[in-house]
Amino acid sequence: MAEGSSTRRRRYEPSDQEEVDDQFRALMEGLRTTIPGVMVLFSFLLILPLQASFADLGGINRTVFYVAFGSSALASVLLISPSVHQRVRAPISGIKRRTWSHVMFATKLAIVGTVAFLVAISAVVFLVSSLVFSDPVAIAATVILATIAGWAWFYVPLIKFDTRDD
Repeated sequence: MAEGSSTRRRRYEPSDQEEVDDQFRALMEGLRTTIPGVMVLFSFLLILPLQASFADLGGINRTVFYVAFGSSALASVLLISPSVHQRVRAPISGIKRRTWSHVMFATKLAIVGTVAFLVAISAVVFLVSSLVFSDPVAIAATVILATIAGWAWFYVPLIKFDTRDD
């Protein structure tokens, strides 16, 4: 460990406004690729109850459907929020468009929105798998998907590519 360093993680703070703008722009670019997936899933879930076969869903599948529906709606709201912030802040309020605390808050909204999206995807995988196969297969498929998504979305960027020791 380098002299004077501590074992606690240091909080990253950009050195100038241009870097704050770059960080916010990078967040917005990432959300542009995530939001369409959430919206497609939400759209699918919106039309599902209108299908005649929806009435045949049992109690657990109705609950799983509503978990998927609610979490995809929540993901939509949270993931869209940072772009709404951009529209509301400067033109209406006169508040500076981007600050580091705003970037951090928007990032937290995006992370919580991503977790809600993972819950929605997992619930849909369970729902569809249980209708096509059986509950044990549905549980296995859901666990596998959630594990892979958790690994790819959270473990890889936070643990695998932790460069503090480089």
